Amino acid sequence: MVKSTKLIKFLKKKRIDFFCGVPDSILKNFSSEIENKNNNLITANEGNAVALASGYYLSTKKIPCIYMQNSGLGNAINPLSSLSHKKVYSIPSLLLIGWRGATGEKDEPQHLVKGSITKKILKLLNIKFYELKKNDNFVKLNNLIKYSIKNQKPVACLVRKNIIEKDQKSKNKINNNAISCYSILKTIFKSIKKKTYIVTTTGYTSRVAFKVQEELSNKYIKIFYMVGSMGHINNFSLGFSLNKKENVICIDGDGSFIMHLGSMLLTSIYKKKNFKYILLNNNAHDSVGSQSTGLNKINLKYFFKSLGINNFKSINKSKQLLNINNLMKSDKPIFLEIKTTLQTDKNLPRPKNLLNIKKFFSN
Repeated sequence: MVKSTKLIKFLKKKRIDFFCGVPDSILKNFSSEIENKNNNLITANEGNAVALASGYYLSTKKIPCIYMQNSGLGNAINPLSSLSHKKVYSIPSLLLIGWRGATGEKDEPQHLVKGSITKKILKLLNIKFYELKKNDNFVKLNNLIKYSIKNQKPVACLVRKNIIEKDQKSKNKINNNAISCYSILKTIFKSIKKKTYIVTTTGYTSRVAFKVQEELSNKYIKIFYMVGSMGHINNFSLGFSLNKKENVICIDGDGSFIMHLGSMLLTSIYKKKNFKYILLNNNAHDSVGSQSTGLNKINLKYFFKSLGINNFKSINKSKQLLNINNLMKSDKPIFLEIKTTLQTDKNLPRPKNLLNIKKFFSN
């Protein structure tokens, strides 16, 4: 395997010492190594990272490293094609991409779809790329960086699972005063006594929800697991709620919430009384290395108030969950933050038979 410290040391020798992007499960050993460095900025989404890195390059003439999961290429396509592209402003950069659903590997459906077209997307963008190998001596990576500098264009390095070796554990602290995701979802699911639609965000949240619903088998719940499309759960839930009389509960996470923060404006304008928004906040990209999302820097009460939402509430203690049933019964839209711990159980089940889930949810 490739040690993350060795890779970072190599990049710095090539004057690549500015890093930005969105943490990824494949790259978590790399991003954890640079997490607390002043030259590493975790962005809301991958498109933001490309823009940030482009501005950095123009001010320093030093190539930046942009890290992301290949699912994030969708967010990055706009600035990669209309800002840093050779035919536009011609700005070089190194994209370090965790390749989920890589050729020949087993993975979840949403990753297999993106994994099969990742190289095609890079080719369409005219981005030269190579795949990092085990025990790589970085000769090809060195040539790729030289190519980027000479041709003034982005290049990409694809990384499969289990290539970058772990050097140290994440330093993200657990909030011991918060509540576990399992306890929260079990309390919410138990409180539901009439037909209710629930949408859960990507990552651990959907996996915990899947486990809880399997245990309880609450017949009143129809649930949709947002296994991909990070950051889009808010508007998905809004769109579904517009033509429903029953309550629609959107259970989001802090990383997803931040990724497309502007989507909340639409929700604040068009929400109906049946719309209930719950933000599970552990201030971490939990399933990809527990790097900080930075949401603790935002005063959520004032944020929601700026959108005309005056009934925002925050919960950080288990006993406050006792009132969750009354909140869900409210004849007004609800916006609620619940402080959660980091997920300790990593061996969670994954939602399967997605077409059946869609059919049951939408009927």
